[in-house]
Amino acid sequence: MRKIKESKICVVCKKPMEWRKSWRNNWQEVKYCSDRCRKNKRVMKSNTPEI
Repeated sequence: MRKIKESKICVVCKKPMEWRKSWRNNWQEVKYCSDRCRKNKRVMKSNTPEI
């Protein structure tokens, strides 16, 4: 039987990301799906329109 993997939504690109073995020690702190999103976190926030 396969274990169901946890998933989260990236705070920058809003894409779903699944648990990875490399994140096993800090899954609770993971916010970004990739280095690209992590590096662009300020750019994406400034591009979002104010409502």
